[in-house]
Amino acid sequence: MTTLYGLDNCDTCKKARNWLARFDVAHEFVDYREHRQSPDILKAWAQSVGSWDKLINKASTTWRQLPDARKQPRSDPEWTLLLKEYPALIKRPLAVTSDGAVTVGFTDNAFKMRFGVKK
Repeated sequence: MTTLYGLDNCDTCKKARNWLARFDVAHEFVDYREHRQSPDILKAWAQSVGSWDKLINKASTTWRQLPDARKQPRSDPEWTLLLKEYPALIKRPLAVTSDGAVTVGFTDNAFKMRFGVKK
Protein backbone atom coordinates (compact mmCIF):
# COMPACT_ATOMS: atom_id res chain seq x y z
CA MET A 1 0.00 0.00 0.00
CA THR A 2 1.11 3.56 -0.73
CA THR A 3 1.11 6.24 1.92
CA LEU A 4 0.65 9.75 0.59
CA TYR A 5 1.82 12.56 2.86
CA GLY A 6 0.85 16.18 2.44
CA LEU A 7 -1.60 18.80 3.59
CA ASP A 8 -5.31 18.13 3.55
CA ASN A 9 -6.12 21.49 1.93
CA CYS A 10 -3.33 21.36 -0.68
CA ASP A 11 -4.71 21.33 -4.24
CA THR A 12 -1.80 19.26 -5.57
CA CYS A 13 -2.33 16.70 -2.80
CA LYS A 14 -6.02 16.54 -3.70
CA LYS A 15 -5.12 15.93 -7.36
CA ALA A 16 -2.72 13.16 -6.37
CA ARG A 17 -5.30 11.54 -4.11
CA ASN A 18 -7.91 11.68 -6.87
CA TRP A 19 -5.40 10.21 -9.33
CA LEU A 20 -4.63 7.29 -7.01
CA ALA A 21 -8.35 6.64 -6.49
CA ARG A 22 -9.09 6.86 -10.24
CA PHE A 23 -6.42 4.27 -11.03
CA ASP A 24 -7.35 2.05 -8.06
CA VAL A 25 -4.01 2.43 -6.30
CA ALA A 26 -4.52 1.41 -2.67
CA HIS A 27 -3.35 4.25 -0.46
CA GLU A 28 -3.80 6.12 2.75
CA PHE A 29 -3.35 9.85 3.26
CA VAL A 30 -1.47 11.38 6.18
CA ASP A 31 -1.56 15.12 6.86
CA TYR A 32 1.89 16.44 7.87
CA ARG A 33 0.44 18.94 10.31
CA GLU A 34 -1.82 16.53 12.14
CA HIS A 35 0.71 13.69 12.26
CA ARG A 36 4.21 15.09 12.61
CA GLN A 37 6.88 12.65 11.54
CA SER A 38 9.82 11.54 13.67
CA PRO A 39 13.32 12.86 13.02
CA ASP A 40 14.35 9.38 11.83
CA ILE A 41 11.61 9.29 9.21
CA LEU A 42 12.38 12.83 8.02
CA LYS A 43 16.07 11.94 7.70
CA ALA A 44 15.23 8.73 5.80
CA TRP A 45 13.02 10.69 3.40
CA ALA A 46 15.80 13.21 2.75
CA GLN A 47 18.25 10.38 2.06
CA SER A 48 15.75 8.64 -0.23
CA VAL A 49 15.17 11.72 -2.39
CA GLY A 50 18.85 12.65 -2.43
CA SER A 51 19.22 15.52 0.05
CA TRP A 52 17.44 17.82 2.44
CA ASP A 53 17.31 20.45 -0.32
CA LYS A 54 15.34 18.07 -2.56
CA LEU A 55 12.86 17.43 0.25
CA ILE A 56 12.20 21.11 0.98
CA ASN A 57 9.83 23.35 -0.96
CA LYS A 58 11.92 26.49 -1.19
CA ALA A 59 9.32 28.18 -3.40
CA SER A 60 6.78 28.11 -0.56
CA THR A 61 5.52 31.11 1.34
CA THR A 62 6.57 29.37 4.55
CA TRP A 63 10.20 29.16 3.35
CA ARG A 64 10.26 32.76 2.12
CA GLN A 65 8.98 34.02 5.47
CA LEU A 66 11.63 32.21 7.51
CA PRO A 67 14.44 34.33 8.97
CA ASP A 68 17.61 33.91 6.90
CA ALA A 69 19.37 32.19 9.80
CA ARG A 70 16.77 29.38 9.76
CA LYS A 71 17.24 28.78 6.03
CA GLN A 72 20.72 27.34 6.47
CA PRO A 73 20.51 24.30 8.74
CA ARG A 74 23.95 22.73 9.10
CA SER A 75 23.06 19.32 10.49
CA ASP A 76 20.40 16.62 10.39
CA PRO A 77 19.08 17.62 13.84
CA GLU A 78 18.69 21.24 12.68
CA TRP A 79 16.81 20.11 9.54
CA THR A 80 14.52 17.78 11.49
CA LEU A 81 13.78 20.49 14.06
CA LEU A 82 12.91 22.92 11.25
CA LEU A 83 10.57 20.41 9.59
CA LYS A 84 8.96 19.43 12.87
CA GLU A 85 8.23 23.11 13.48
CA TYR A 86 7.22 23.86 9.87
CA PRO A 87 5.91 20.64 8.26
CA ALA A 88 4.54 22.65 5.32
CA LEU A 89 8.14 23.02 4.13
CA ILE A 90 8.17 19.39 2.98
CA LYS A 91 7.47 19.11 -0.74
CA ARG A 92 4.09 17.65 -1.39
CA PRO A 93 2.73 15.29 -1.95
CA LEU A 94 5.29 12.82 -0.74
CA ALA A 95 4.54 9.21 -1.62
CA VAL A 96 6.02 6.19 0.13
CA THR A 97 5.26 2.88 -1.57
CA SER A 98 5.31 -0.55 0.04
CA ASP A 99 8.83 -1.15 -1.29
CA GLY A 100 10.01 1.88 0.71
CA ALA A 101 10.60 4.11 -2.32
CA VAL A 102 9.99 7.81 -1.68
CA THR A 103 8.95 10.32 -4.33
CA VAL A 104 7.95 13.96 -4.05
CA GLY A 105 5.60 16.02 -6.17
CA PHE A 106 2.79 15.08 -8.50
CA THR A 107 2.30 15.02 -12.23
CA ASP A 108 0.10 12.66 -14.17
CA ASN A 109 3.01 11.27 -16.18
CA ALA A 110 5.30 10.83 -13.17
CA PHE A 111 2.59 8.94 -11.28
CA LYS A 112 1.82 6.78 -14.34
CA MET A 113 5.50 5.79 -14.49
CA ARG A 114 5.81 5.35 -10.71
CA PHE A 115 2.71 3.16 -10.40
CA GLY A 116 2.99 1.37 -13.75
CA VAL A 117 -0.23 2.74 -15.20
CA LYS A 118 -0.47 2.42 -19.01
CA LYS A 119 -3.77 4.25 -19.56
